Formats: sequence, C-alpha cells, structure tokens
Amino acid sequence: MENRAWGGTSSRTFQTQGFWEKVLADLKSGDYVILQFGHNDSSPLNDNQRARGTIPGVGDETEEIDNLLTGVHEIVRTYGWYIRRFITDARAKGATAIVCSPVPRNNWNDDRVLRTSDSYGKWAAEAARVEGAAFIDLNEIIARQYERMGRTKVTGICFPPGERTHTSAAGARINAACVVEGLEALGDCPLVRSLRDAQP
Repeated sequence: MENRAWGGTSSRTFQTQGFWEKVLADLKSGDYVILQFGHNDSSPLNDNQRARGTIPGVGDETEEIDNLLTGVHEIVRTYGWYIRRFITDARAKGATAIVCSPVPRNNWNDDRVLRTSDSYGKWAAEAARVEGAAFIDLNEIIARQYERMGRTKVTGICFPPGERTHTSAAGARINAACVVEGLEALGDCPLVRSLRDAQP
C-alpha cells in the first residue's frame, strides 16, 4: 500500500502538476486506487497564489485561462470531469478506482456535522456512477462517527487547536478506520479480503 496524496492539490492540479502521471507510471493490472478530492477544488480557478480550483459539477463545461501562477494557457474543467479521468485512466492500466467523497471538516450546526452531500460529495458519487466505479460516502460515514463522539470530543481529539480541515494523528486514525468501514460495505471486493488477511 502506498500513499501518493500530495497536500494542497485539487483534482485538477494533482493532474496538471504531474502527480497523477507518476501514479499511472507505477500502476499495474490488479491494483486499486482510492481517490479523494474536493477540499481544494473550491479554491479560485485562476490567481497568483495557487490557481487550483475546478468548475463546480460533473459536466463537460470548460473555462480557458492564462494561468496567473504558472503562465500556462489552460483549459479548466469540472470537478467531476477530473474524477472521471482518474477512473478511466486507472481502468486503462487494468487497475480499479474507488472514489470517496471528501472527509468532513470540523464544521458543525449545533450537534450536526455539516456535509458536502449537495456539492462535492454528490459530484463524486455521480462521477463514480457514470463510470461504473465503486463509491464510498466517506463524508457521511465520518460525519456520523463525529456525531457519535460529540462536538467537544471531536474538536479536542481529532483536530489540532484552531484547525477545522487537517486532523491530528488521532483524527487520522479515526478517518482511516472509517475508510475500512466503507470498503467493507462494498461487499465482495478483493481489496477488502486483502485487508482482512493482513489483520493480526
């Protein structure tokens, strides 16, 4: 198992900055790729700081820009388009993509964690559905876990002081357990069997 995530990237910049190309170069038939993007996709499409945003939705809309950060003329696409490309690229290498919705931030409305079920969570699910890929609603699974723990405990244990996006090590372990829960819910998946075989 390898973690190829790269902090600060979006579904767009993970591809345009060459990180996905490196993943593809190492992918082999029978491999699994667990994908999750969304937190950074809501950033500006074009600015002189990160220029990493994507167009909201899952369609084929595009926007042409002269990237203020890189100086490159670029065609920016929808979040769902980039997710679909991950899936189709992986499949072309004989690998299986599993799409996850974004993990929830430490944002609450009273005792309820705010979800992305009307935005990136929905679009991730739709992109997976269109391409026939497995989908894990990690946003919902983790939000339910946080709500069972309660806002005070989550804020004190799962996140560093003042942080609402990046978890502590303890929060990361809770999120990882939720990923396993989501994988097990997929049913007869060879990856799940491998995880079970690896348990002590």
